Order: sequence, then C-alpha cells, then structure tokens
Amino acid sequence: MTEKKLHPKNKFNKGYNFNELIINNPSLKEFVLENKFGNLSIDFSNTKAVKELNKALLFSYDKISIWDFPDENLCPPIPGRLDYIHYLNDLIVDKNDIKVLDIGTGATCIYPLLGVTEYDWSFVATDIDLDSLDTAQDIIDDNNFDHKIELRQQFDEMNILKGIIEENDSFTVTMCNPPFYKSAEEARGANKRKSRNLGNNAVRNFSGNNNELWYVGGEKAFLHTYLYESSQFPKTSTWFTSLVSKKENVESLKKSSKKLNVSEFKVIPMSQGNKVTRIVCWRF
Repeated sequence: MTEKKLHPKNKFNKGYNFNELIINNPSLKEFVLENKFGNLSIDFSNTKAVKELNKALLFSYDKISIWDFPDENLCPPIPGRLDYIHYLNDLIVDKNDIKVLDIGTGATCIYPLLGVTEYDWSFVATDIDLDSLDTAQDIIDDNNFDHKIELRQQFDEMNILKGIIEENDSFTVTMCNPPFYKSAEEARGANKRKSRNLGNNAVRNFSGNNNELWYVGGEKAFLHTYLYESSQFPKTSTWFTSLVSKKENVESLKKSSKKLNVSEFKVIPMSQGNKVTRIVCWRF
C-alpha cells in the first residue's frame, strides 16, 4: 500500500515494510498474507488485522510499547493521524514550549501520543466519555507520558471548549477530529456501506462508540459550536483547528468566522490514498 500523498515528513509515506512491522508487533504476523500482486498485505476489511497493523506502526516509535483499547473504540489509521500533527507543526511559528489542546481524544489518545513522540509537545486531551478517558490514562501511564499528557472530562455533551478551558490555560494550538454523523442510525448506515464496499457482510465492520461517531446535527453543527465557543476564548489558543470531512462545511464555517471577528482563516488540504480531507484553521 503506497501513501504517496502523505506529508513529506510522515515516516510512513513510502508504504509499509511488513517484515519490519511484524518485528514491531508479532501479533500482526497471523494477518499478513500475499496479495494478488505478490506483495505482503492484510485484509483491510478485517478489524482485528487493521488494529494489529496500526499497533505495529505505532510501535515503530521507541517511546511507545503498549497501546491497548477495547475493540468497540475506533482504531485510528496512524499515517493519517500523523499527518495532522505534521501540518500543525508547519502552522506553528514559535516552536518553543508547545502545548496542544486535543478535543475528543478518545480511548486511543492517538494525537497526544504522536505529538509527544514526534515533537515533544505537551497536551491537554479531553473527552466526554469516562471509560475512554480511563483507557487513555492507562495508555499514558503504561508509556510513562504522565508528565506530557493531562486528561480532562467534558461533562456537557453539547459543549466543546466550555467547561474544559481553565482560567490560566494557554495553548499554542487546539486540534479536533469531529464526529461525522448526525445520529447513531446514520453512523450504522455508513458502516454497512463501508462493509459492503470492502466485500464484507459484517454489520459492524468499523468500530466506534456513539461520541466518536456522531453529534446532534452532525459535523456541521459540531464545527459551528466549536467556532462560536472559540470566539469566547480568543486569547486562550493561538490557533484553533479541526479536520473537516465535508467540503461544503468549510464555506459555511468561513462565513460564520467573519461574523465572529476571526482575523485569519485558512484551509490546509490533506489526503491519503483516495481519501481527501482538510484541516480548517482560524485565529483571532
């Protein structure tokens, strides 16, 4: 699998060496097979195989040796998550004492893990789900990152920054990978389509609990709440950023940003393979 469009600094932009990855994570071995082109690969419709592959990718970092989380939680594709980190680094001018706020870190705590290992950043990571935070804290403890990553729980499911930001907080950048769907039903329908496209009839081929997959009003509603709340804390973070999967949501967000006196609004295109997405960034 070739990831030609990844960020130039992305360590996975030349594809996967499965022999090396099996050394990183021996549990991957049983899922590696030869494809019709004679190359080693895995069955990407098999969630267990995908999870072991991404563990192997993460374990290529010397500082990370344990990454355990329940199967019902989303398994993030490491190369794409790493790209967000690299593009944020490009965005940041002052590279000293970088502190990042990660909204919706999930059970895997993936962005803080990558940010700490790649750039030695510090993180405050949030989530609404206590079980996810407990799992994330175990990962932090197991890899001795307590001094770099702090977790905070969001108690109001409609808020994003409110109830999280404290009086003396100061962040270099705020990041977020928002939920895509408007409801659990919409998320289930999308999962069924993905399963069929991969030739797999499993109803739940792609994992993810409710708060990871959907938010009332979907991505658009989440982004506009995030934008509005950022205007209430304009000096708390130099940059506010988010992944945006739906292109039409970018224009809507840009229009609203003008009404909220955003001083700079920019879009960073990002793609991996056939998937096209973007990072929207704004500051006051």
